[in-house]
Amino acid sequence: MKSKNEKKRGSSAPKGGPKGNKFSINNDPFFETESKKRRKMEYEDDDIDSGDSEEEAEILGGSDASGGEEMVEEDEETPGEIRKRVATELLDKMRAIARKEKEDKDGDEEDEEEEARDSFVAKILQQQQLEESGRVRRVVASRLKKAETVDGFKVLVKHRQSVTAVALSDDDSKGFSASKDGTILQWDVESGKTEKYKWPSEDILKSHGAKDPRGRLKKHSKSVFALAVSSDGRYLASGGMDRHVHLWDNRTRKHEMAFPGHQKPVSCLSFRQGTADLFSGSFDRTVKYWNMEEQTHIDTICGHESEVLTLDCLRKERVLTVGRDRFMMLFKVLDQSRLVFRPPPVSLECCCFINNDEFLSGSDDGGIELWSVLRKKPVYIVKNAHTQLPACQNVEQKGTGKIPDSLLENGDHKIEGYNCSSAYSWVSSITVCRGSDLAASGAGNGCVRLWAIETGRKDIQPLYDIPLVGFVNSLAFAKSGQFLVAGVGQEPRLGRWGRLPAARNGVAIQPLKLL
Repeated sequence: MKSKNEKKRGSSAPKGGPKGNKFSINNDPFFETESKKRRKMEYEDDDIDSGDSEEEAEILGGSDASGGEEMVEEDEETPGEIRKRVATELLDKMRAIARKEKEDKDGDEEDEEEEARDSFVAKILQQQQLEESGRVRRVVASRLKKAETVDGFKVLVKHRQSVTAVALSDDDSKGFSASKDGTILQWDVESGKTEKYKWPSEDILKSHGAKDPRGRLKKHSKSVFALAVSSDGRYLASGGMDRHVHLWDNRTRKHEMAFPGHQKPVSCLSFRQGTADLFSGSFDRTVKYWNMEEQTHIDTICGHESEVLTLDCLRKERVLTVGRDRFMMLFKVLDQSRLVFRPPPVSLECCCFINNDEFLSGSDDGGIELWSVLRKKPVYIVKNAHTQLPACQNVEQKGTGKIPDSLLENGDHKIEGYNCSSAYSWVSSITVCRGSDLAASGAGNGCVRLWAIETGRKDIQPLYDIPLVGFVNSLAFAKSGQFLVAGVGQEPRLGRWGRLPAARNGVAIQPLKLL
């Protein structure tokens, strides 16, 4: 049987084949001839001449259609290339700063200077990273020098109606302001020279995505309540009565796109640091998450039971909000979760981050609260931070009226002595110099107050007051801490609960001297 099977297996081999070699399709002459023909045809196709002359090739850039596609692909930067370009630009900028500081040295020490410059750049970048992450805080409040004679703010830019929002570029060279009449201005911090953003026509607005106005409105209302500028200075976002988020190009000051989605007026805006991601809050009780580069809507965040008044965010995908429902909420976008903070029986008006773990808020009873993510109640409260006195005059207060943390834990929330019947004492704006311990708050009582945030002691200490007549609807510190900008008006930002005819509608600036 074994010999027969071997004989059968041997008979399956092709006759005339080489002895001792197994049968393979690759060795078959038929398939080998066909593959040679195919290879020859492919080779001939590769060698086909386009028939174009050398002059035509030069006109066309010396490349065929496939080469053109490659060029188009090369023009489009990948996210990795964008990050590399931004990092290179930042390194060049830091090296230029270091070069200016060490340009006194001789030319023989170039190598040593280069090494020292690189180490200096590394230290700067490391310090910036620590400050942005909240691990290290710049000491600015203790270095702040109070002027012997406080002359008050200097009006830099004038508006026809009350200023509702101010914003500064990341390099502190340009500022932006908006008012209730819909005027949006870009101005130079040093010279005060202004340039106006022109609203497009109704047809252009509709082509940019704007929806028809609702209710009794026959055309889009231009009243602006909020402004935000991106970290790279390319985009400016505005929002107001017309329920849209408008995107502007800062290089041309032209309207780029209108984003519908909110059902009621847009009250607050904030870009996430280092990105083109934007958060917008509205009277429709929602917060929306946008990407301005791709011009798309990412997510809608719900949680408040009433109008969202103010929001703020840092580099992380977290947004801090306050609403008329008397709650402050910290939304974690990636985790799709939130932390709810419950203040004493008052209504919060504004909020801002100190770092990722601490933040401040201002209330309608003239109080300022210091918060931590670890507690649902304020860690520290400054009572009567902006006291309303007769004839809207402000004098130096005796005592800060603080509520110790122990009393808060025991539930002692007595509010005797609060003057919460007037809109002039509401803390309408609060801000922090990013990465530092310096804060400022404003109201309608005739002054802006500067504060020192004591992290270790978990309290807030008043520094001094700067006179400013009017409702301080918005505040912004320079990133360097060298000046403070205030948007002031005769009326509050979101209503007409009071009026100060003596106030001047505009943007005021106050230089700050650091030791």
